[in-house]
Amino acid sequence: MAQKAKSSGKTAKRGAWVDQALAPYWWLRKWLIRLALLAVIVVLGGVGWYSVTNPGQTPYMRAEARRLGAPVDHAWVPLTSVAPVMARSVVAAEDANFCLHWGFDMEAIRTALDEGSGRGASTLSQQVVKNVYLWQGRNWTRKALEAVITPVVEAMWSKRRIVEVYLNVAEFDEGVFGIDAAAQHYFSVTPADLSPVQAARLAAVLPSPKTRSAARPARGLALRATAIMDGAETIRRDGRASCFED
Repeated sequence: MAQKAKSSGKTAKRGAWVDQALAPYWWLRKWLIRLALLAVIVVLGGVGWYSVTNPGQTPYMRAEARRLGAPVDHAWVPLTSVAPVMARSVVAAEDANFCLHWGFDMEAIRTALDEGSGRGASTLSQQVVKNVYLWQGRNWTRKALEAVITPVVEAMWSKRRIVEVYLNVAEFDEGVFGIDAAAQHYFSVTPADLSPVQAARLAAVLPSPKTRSAARPARGLALRATAIMDGAETIRRDGRASCFED
């Protein structure tokens, strides 16, 4: 009996030592779970909020305003006040399969990997996430966050909402953000009055807005704008614009 009690005492001491040794790991595990839940709540809350509320100035807009030492040109305009050809043009230029994917264009990604470049693999949804919630530049942290948030945006926003937000936060020239400011800056018209040619030129400057001009297009940009016009008409005819048009 005494031997049994002695053995039980050793077991209890060993168990207490193990509990004490593992206590920091259990504490860390508990806080990691809490942080993960907090991150989920923040992401869902942020994405859900902008599904019904228009974003104001994005972090990049504020950074550009500080760099330029002056406010950026930006005003929100609903998609109903934008010429439909503008939405089709930007989709044709940046993400022709926008209505067919869930945030990531796997075919474009495979092509980019085969070519050894990331060019052309970023969808409108990914660009919206980057522009609204994250920061510019290429790094793995931003890419990882973008990969997490993009499916949430696709799940909680309509495709039409994604296009609307994109057109309102995209940079079209130095200090010029959103389609309302861009239409007036380049052509002195409202977004509703943009012609197919003007819409295509605006879409053509998007990959490099600080070095391209929609009002005075170089030969390369003019050729790209022509291709975008054809692409916009193609996605209208084949139904690839149906997810964001009335």
